[in-house]
Amino acid sequence: MTSEEVELDRPAPAPPSRPPPAVQAAPAAAPVAPPRRSRAKALLIEARPKQWLKNVLVFAAPGAAGVLDKGGALWRSGIAFVCFCLAAAGTYYLNDAADVEADRRHPTKRFRPIAAGEIPVRVARIVGVSSIVAAIGLAFVARWELAVVVASYVTITTAYTTWLKHVAIADIVGVAAGFVLRAVAGGAADHVRISNWFFIVTSFGSLFMVVGKRRAEASEMGSAAGSVRATLDDYSPAFLAYLQAVTSGVVLIGYCLWAFEKAALTDARVPWFQLSIVPFVMAILRYALLIDSGHGGAPEEVVLRDRPMQVMALVWGLLFALGVYFTR
Repeated sequence: MTSEEVELDRPAPAPPSRPPPAVQAAPAAAPVAPPRRSRAKALLIEARPKQWLKNVLVFAAPGAAGVLDKGGALWRSGIAFVCFCLAAAGTYYLNDAADVEADRRHPTKRFRPIAAGEIPVRVARIVGVSSIVAAIGLAFVARWELAVVVASYVTITTAYTTWLKHVAIADIVGVAAGFVLRAVAGGAADHVRISNWFFIVTSFGSLFMVVGKRRAEASEMGSAAGSVRATLDDYSPAFLAYLQAVTSGVVLIGYCLWAFEKAALTDARVPWFQLSIVPFVMAILRYALLIDSGHGGAPEEVVLRDRPMQVMALVWGLLFALGVYFTR
């Protein structure tokens, strides 16, 4: 008897039995939509108040110049802060209204108030335009130069949404420009001269944060990164690491030289500016570590949640303030 005949004489194996319905694997649960929010709450959520933390940068230039202890300067800086909150909120409304159909197909963005239908698109556009107009109008209360800066911010943000975000490198510079304009706005509001070192530190510091954001996004989304943000397909991990190294290096050197220059202009017995270098460097290195660990996709979340970063920023701010306001 051949081997083929033996195989033919063997009974055919029974088909695998299907598990009873009770033990079959359940499909993956889809994200659960939040309960429907009131119109007022939806409008506030759509304005993204967590993002307003970035607008604290408007206090940087007058703070570094040592004029924040003057009532007029503090008041005008406060106006600049409100202007940027209004302008940023307005752009969020208009952008989400324009992308409403795409957001409704996104697994998480579909829960945004406009995409979820809690805010009609027409209302969102009216609120967005009104917020931007109010921001520019309010800026004139402080100085006309502030109105120019706010209008420039809106222009760049609009250009980013419609074009720059699709162009490699330009998307990084476009986001960083928003941070720089916030810092410039404080100087414009209080008529403070912005030093070269201040501009270098804020510019490359902004680039450093945005590059870190791109690295974190690429790490979190993996092979699907390009489908969410097209330019991520253009950036290799090595290139983003190179950009991060370059920008962080310029920030660290720039701040050290700026601190030494400011110290040379005072006769303080305690080297406050030189001491501020230590927590500043630690904060930069800490942020780089968080990025390398997969965090940093949302810089504001890092600042709000990472306690060591908060302590380093507090110590740096205290030392720098002592150097500015107690060595004059």
